[in-house]
Amino acid sequence: MLEGGVHFRLWAPKRQRADLVLDGGSIVALDPEPDGYFSGEVREAGPGTRYRFRLDGAPNYWPDPASRFQPEGPHGPSQVIDPDAFEWTDQAWLGIRLEGQVIYEMHIGTFTKAGTYGAAREQLRELRDFGITCIEIMPLAEFPGEFGWGYDGVDLFAPAHMYGTPDDLKQFVDDAHKIGLAVILDVVYNHLGPDGNYLKEFSDWYFSNRNTEWGEALNFDGSHSENVREFFIENAAYWIREFHFDGLRLDATQQIIDESPTHVLVEIGRAAREAAGSRSIILVNENEPQHAKLVRPVERGGYGLDALWNDDLHHSAVVALTGKSQAYYTDTPGRPQEFISAAKYGYLFQGQRYSWQKQRRGTPALDLDPAQFVVYLENHDQVANTGRGQRMHQMTSLGKLKAMTAYILLLPGTPMLFQGQEFASSAPFLYFADHDPELSRKVREGRLEFLAQFPNLATPEMQQCFSQPNDRATFERCKLDFTERQKNADIYRMHRDLLRLRRDDDVFRAQSPHSLDGAVLAEEAFLLRYFGENGNDCLVLVNLGRDLNLQVTPEPLLAPPEKTRWQTIFSTESPGYGGCGTSEVETEHGWQIPAEAAVVLKASPQSQFQPEIKFQPEIQDKKKL
Repeated sequence: MLEGGVHFRLWAPKRQRADLVLDGGSIVALDPEPDGYFSGEVREAGPGTRYRFRLDGAPNYWPDPASRFQPEGPHGPSQVIDPDAFEWTDQAWLGIRLEGQVIYEMHIGTFTKAGTYGAAREQLRELRDFGITCIEIMPLAEFPGEFGWGYDGVDLFAPAHMYGTPDDLKQFVDDAHKIGLAVILDVVYNHLGPDGNYLKEFSDWYFSNRNTEWGEALNFDGSHSENVREFFIENAAYWIREFHFDGLRLDATQQIIDESPTHVLVEIGRAAREAAGSRSIILVNENEPQHAKLVRPVERGGYGLDALWNDDLHHSAVVALTGKSQAYYTDTPGRPQEFISAAKYGYLFQGQRYSWQKQRRGTPALDLDPAQFVVYLENHDQVANTGRGQRMHQMTSLGKLKAMTAYILLLPGTPMLFQGQEFASSAPFLYFADHDPELSRKVREGRLEFLAQFPNLATPEMQQCFSQPNDRATFERCKLDFTERQKNADIYRMHRDLLRLRRDDDVFRAQSPHSLDGAVLAEEAFLLRYFGENGNDCLVLVNLGRDLNLQVTPEPLLAPPEKTRWQTIFSTESPGYGGCGTSEVETEHGWQIPAEAAVVLKASPQSQFQPEIKFQPEIQDKKKL
């Protein structure tokens, strides 16, 4: 912005001429610069001015590839935004580090009935009080239509207009910081959407001759890729600098193809951290082949990012809870040892053969810290991949769900909840995208082809049950109903209390490397022992099967530290969580572990030992649910 005008700059190396067309009809010729740039100062433009570009005098007008706002969507005019107009109040906010975070994945359009930043802001304090520390917003880059997931964005610098204005988004982040909540943004640098993507009008060099799962790969290492790299690197910095985001979640990084000496992800990470200044940010990866180098320091040959989603653990949990082991669930049978290994080492596959893909999966990751693995039972992809958008509580018994939830939320990894999971939302999360009819048909066919890897979903009868992605009713069905916090108060309370235990107990809060061990107790039961300082140990018993009675226990991890006894401090079978009650777990006759339950015990000095449960749920809590 200029005082009394706006400076415009455009990269269009395939064009000989570029004109700025203002909404009132004025046309301003831009001056050519080296390397295919055009620029000019326009005194009659200012905040709110709408504009397009005309290229080589042709009759078509195109939106700005680096537009800060598209008030009419990707096919309409761009709008000038003053990046300095918003008055931030978060100057004291220092940002976040990975350790200690509890992430909450949110889709702005379905998180509330209104589906706006403003409506989502009204829930921030409830999320904070519940135990969330960091919100992860699904992609916001402008995309076509009135609703969608956001992974088909085409204007990477323009926050989606259907959720509100750029200042509305800034207010969301500012309000979150005001109450101690961090916010990170999901960004897509592996492809662009098929509708409204006008980059080729300006330069063919944006894309390479290679392909990703979603079409043409972006050109990060080919001819004239320097400007393309700059575009995406600056985009990462832009979200951190102008919107004060506390980090990014990088979508499908295995599809960001770059064989340069310095991978573009390294430069994205550097630029994002530089944009944050004195604030600390986190950079999270989704990476299907599980490349541990993404989160190793650059000086050790890594990319210098922070965390990785752990699909291995998710897959094991799904099989253990549902018994379904088709497609990419084939190689994780959900046995107790998998949950012990995941707790200790993160990824289950770190270079072993993976029969589903007929190749080795993963890379060695034994040196990574536990917090570098993001762990979850649900996320947007996995809920939608059930075909009918089913939540985990709809696919297993309540007892098993609660037991696995306790295991996940107390792991030394970084836990993540998907919106509504915490109160067993009845809203599905389906694939929805408001494309034109022909593109919608192709998208639906592609979706059905993907889901056909699951034999039970490949039948014509089942596929007829799938919702149409471009049907607004599909989108509306996915919206949360917050009255279910009260309707399902038991499960909501249990999630909240687990997060409180994680936050308040020194042993669970530590997330220390090599601080736990585990043992298999039975075909569907296992234990994890968390080692604290001075014998301040904790024991997590998880039983996904029938009542387990162990009269003899030749397992040293069950033995309490010297001069202590185990005291039960949490049980998923507490009446406060809708359970049937838990009696003594360790008795003079051995161990009695209830069916489909998780129990947490803590070492207490024998003189202070009290048999009753100490970590009771707040049944009489007056706090609004």
